[in-house]
Amino acid sequence: MVVALSGYYGFGNAGDEAILMSLVREARRRGVEPLVLSADPRATESLHGVAATRRTGAAALAAVARSQGLLSGGGGLLQNRTSTRSLLYYLSLIYLAQTLRRPAWVFGQSLGPLVGPGRRLTAPALRRSRAVVVRDRASYELAAELGVPQERLALGADAALLLEPPRVSRREDLVTIVPRGRVPEPANLRLREVGLRLRELGYEVLVLGFQPNYDEEAMDLFHGFERELSGDPRQVFHLIAGSGYVLSLRLHGLILAAAAGVPYAGGSYDPKVRAFCEESGAPYWELPGDPEAMVRVALHRAGPNRSALRDLRVRAAEGFNRIWGRPDYSGN
Repeated sequence: MVVALSGYYGFGNAGDEAILMSLVREARRRGVEPLVLSADPRATESLHGVAATRRTGAAALAAVARSQGLLSGGGGLLQNRTSTRSLLYYLSLIYLAQTLRRPAWVFGQSLGPLVGPGRRLTAPALRRSRAVVVRDRASYELAAELGVPQERLALGADAALLLEPPRVSRREDLVTIVPRGRVPEPANLRLREVGLRLRELGYEVLVLGFQPNYDEEAMDLFHGFERELSGDPRQVFHLIAGSGYVLSLRLHGLILAAAAGVPYAGGSYDPKVRAFCEESGAPYWELPGDPEAMVRVALHRAGPNRSALRDLRVRAAEGFNRIWGRPDYSGN
């Protein structure tokens, strides 16, 4: 079975590419072959070893038409806080699949915020989807409010939690800081203060950017630190897995730390960060944050809760099982 995958793929964002890496792996374990709608199909094919096509126009229409279904996700796709145009794009693909009588699955997403006409446009697409598997409780409640039938709605978790960590030696004296472009500058400046303080205390500090052509301005604030900027999820995952602690303004800085077994704390630039930290039992701060408090959580290796993380991984796996059945491990 060939299924079209729709998400923020091919833009060089290591977090979204980590989601795709997990989606491809789990789909193939269940006998599903992905066809990825991508902003850069060649890069997607090279990075993930999967068929890809342009995410817009006739190419996208043809991909959905020749597939046996559409998976929308994961990530924060169905929201119009940042852009109504983006919401309309992702909804149009769901409506296209439904018009062509292809099953559509909304998967591994954080829903909302949906303001103005956003709720009215999104509700029918969700109600007519074969399954809606969301990654946090607030999204579950919103989907229920929008009328998704209970039997089609499930609480899952982010697909990247199922990635297998790379084999790398962990450096307990290394703290990785993940800034983010296009957040209020004080948020990144406070992280810089944290980095300076940790270095004074004898720690190594790595500043890790997740998206070239997006995070440069934030990274420039950390002049004088060791810095890495990469959209390759494998490289980013390797660097995080070798850290002793992670302080991140990006959700997938936290999720990859969780997958690697590295303790972390997050800066809540978006409700999805707060939701993940609360559900995993990890500390978080509201922006711009208190540098002294951030230093303390790093020194004490605070959070997350191992039992809560196990539950999240089970939810992530059950989300896949809900739409495509249980995996076949005979070929792995």
